[in-house]
Amino acid sequence: VIKCKAAVAWEAGKPLSFEEVEVAPPKAHEVRIKIVATAVCHTDAYTLSGADPEGCFPVILGHEGAGIVESVGEGVTKVKPGDTVIPLYIPQCKECKFCKNPKTNLCQKIRITQGKGLMPDGTSRFTCKGKQVYHFMGTSTFSEYTVVADISVAKIDAAAPLDKVCLLGCGISTGYGAAVNTAKVEPGSTCAVFGLGGVGLAVIMGCKIAGASRIIGIDINKDKYVKAKEFGATECISPEDFKKPIQEVLVEMTDGGVDYSFECIGNVQVMRAALEACHKGWGVSVIVGVAAAGQEISTRPFQLVTGRTWKGTAFGGWKSVDSVPKLVADYMSKKIKVDEFVTHTLSFNKINEAFELMHTGK
Repeated sequence: VIKCKAAVAWEAGKPLSFEEVEVAPPKAHEVRIKIVATAVCHTDAYTLSGADPEGCFPVILGHEGAGIVESVGEGVTKVKPGDTVIPLYIPQCKECKFCKNPKTNLCQKIRITQGKGLMPDGTSRFTCKGKQVYHFMGTSTFSEYTVVADISVAKIDAAAPLDKVCLLGCGISTGYGAAVNTAKVEPGSTCAVFGLGGVGLAVIMGCKIAGASRIIGIDINKDKYVKAKEFGATECISPEDFKKPIQEVLVEMTDGGVDYSFECIGNVQVMRAALEACHKGWGVSVIVGVAAAGQEISTRPFQLVTGRTWKGTAFGGWKSVDSVPKLVADYMSKKIKVDEFVTHTLSFNKINEAFELMHTGK
């Protein structure tokens, strides 16, 4: 058993608490990882807020991390101690019907136990003050050591800087993949990206790499426009600057609507606007943001009857074990940006400050 520091969420709505936790050794087909770097994501904040129907407490959150394999359980052949890895919240077992289907990346092998905050055998590897602590998204990167299933690990280039490539564990991969895998943006197309946080910037990067000729960023926070343009946005607008609904503004700006739109916020009203901003006959709108539990989307069916398509994406459609090492290689060869997404680097004990910076849009 390893004793180490972790940021524990004891209950919903409270700041994370720095604690000493015990991390049990990995069982069969499990891997124990020393986490070197982790990022914070709105998904962590969503669960911490209490709005997540799958949220269970106490829990160690975090799902954008990178580290070094410390030890492996029986039967693990894909990685060994000392390997550099990124833990994966969507695993890839390569055996279930989802993994065998080229149309999806949603491996279901450990979905049920992962959703309950447990390892595949139905137990936890974390204890704190004598209490069992739940896992989160199969990763729990807000701990100096974590245990994950062996199908939830991608072995990456040992030369990669872990404080940067940890972002490929969720946000950058999700946005970039939404553009290149889910929407399949084509050269010369017009795109609209709603929400210019990390995921929105990654979508912009994907649209640019795919050859889009016009990329419109939409956000009420104008401080984000400079960065969005660095990533490839050709123009940025705020819905607050117009009297009419933003979808009408976009339809007028683009002679009938955009070819592709992306919702990167998790707001159901914005999801509707993103669909309705698409061009009749061929427009495609991709939902990337996660809405709160119980919320529903609506639009007039005529929007779809007249040739628009509504899609969703999880982890950008990447089959995780196969794709994450390639994304790291693309970063190392400067094909995709990663460093530019990092705004602040804080010590682990300042994790609550990191959440505050995220909530204030900084």
